Amino acid sequence: MKKNMIAMLLAGGQGSRLYALTQNVAKPSVPFGGKYRIIDFPLSNCANSGIDTVGVMTQYRPLQLNSYIGSGQPWDLDVNDGGVYILPPYQSAGEKGSWFTGTANAIYQNMAFVENYDPEAVVILSGDHIYKMDYADMLREHNEHGAACTISVLTVTLEEATRFGMMNLGEDGYIKEFEEKPKHPKSTLASMGIYIFDWQKLRKYLIEDEADPNSRHDFGHNIIPAMIADGEKIWPYRFKGYWRDVGTIDSLWDANMDMLTPHLIDLYDPSWPISARSPICPPHQVGSHAEINHSIVTEGCEIDGIVTNSVLSPSVKIGVGANIEYSVLMPGVVVEAGASVKYAIIGENSVVHAGAVVGASPAPGQQKSITTIGPDIEIPAGSTVKVGAMISSSEEV
Repeated sequence: MKKNMIAMLLAGGQGSRLYALTQNVAKPSVPFGGKYRIIDFPLSNCANSGIDTVGVMTQYRPLQLNSYIGSGQPWDLDVNDGGVYILPPYQSAGEKGSWFTGTANAIYQNMAFVENYDPEAVVILSGDHIYKMDYADMLREHNEHGAACTISVLTVTLEEATRFGMMNLGEDGYIKEFEEKPKHPKSTLASMGIYIFDWQKLRKYLIEDEADPNSRHDFGHNIIPAMIADGEKIWPYRFKGYWRDVGTIDSLWDANMDMLTPHLIDLYDPSWPISARSPICPPHQVGSHAEINHSIVTEGCEIDGIVTNSVLSPSVKIGVGANIEYSVLMPGVVVEAGASVKYAIIGENSVVHAGAVVGASPAPGQQKSITTIGPDIEIPAGSTVKVGAMISSSEEV
């Protein structure tokens, strides 16, 4: 069962900065871009890159994510000699079980799974990034440069560099220093949190790190700095495509708006499809009073109002006279007649009753402020939700 490379996908994050949207689901399960969920992007990248074995490490509220992934069939990952596997934390006989205590610990707890396939290399992925990447091309560079680890990096501005782990290179082009969110960055190469490791090298460092009681058991803080200190070859893979970490409300909203501009990330490229487990819904319906401008409208939607610069997920209903602008409406949302939703994200199956106002357009010169309504919440008729509010339960309305 030896594999050239397998993928280990970290999908257990709570997503606390998306609180209203992740109270009951893991962040990778959050709907995105009308048709997708966030985890569709790394899973599709694996399938398109020829990786047929993926371990998905879950932890926080995994039920919906487990159900969504299922056998992996939508991503062609339901193969006999590989496939996609859900890997929760577990407790062995006679041991104290524990949650994953860091990204490195999550892999350490699943070393037996990796060794079952005896891979030459392992690619470590995050379940909350929106991007298209050929991991086979990254592996080619990894092998060409004889690297123990290859880190995918992208160029950012010096102002943005303070928010990332930054890579500083030596004269030979290899990474010689890693700085976590430096106040005075020395380079503009930011880590994307995507790593390819030689498995035998990684195995050694995972075991050593687990034995260190002072370690945070994290790739960025512990494993990679330890490898650099030991003189291991760490190569930067320079990524030039679209990539966005959607771990905050603003970044999630921004990335959804980016879906309205196809040249930023092409979802229509048949050579690199982004697959998803799609619901069975009738075609969308546009009524005689409807107006749709520069928006994504998916299956099952019923539109009788005005929709502008917005993303509508399956089975969204927009009543007569309702006005939707610069907003993201997740599956099953209902906006009744005369209601207004602007610069907002509305969670699954929530209802904005008739005449209610959710969010508002920013005044000239002001920054946007995204109003967020969690799933399964009803906004009373005629009420107004404060701009920028984050509503996670009906009691907060």
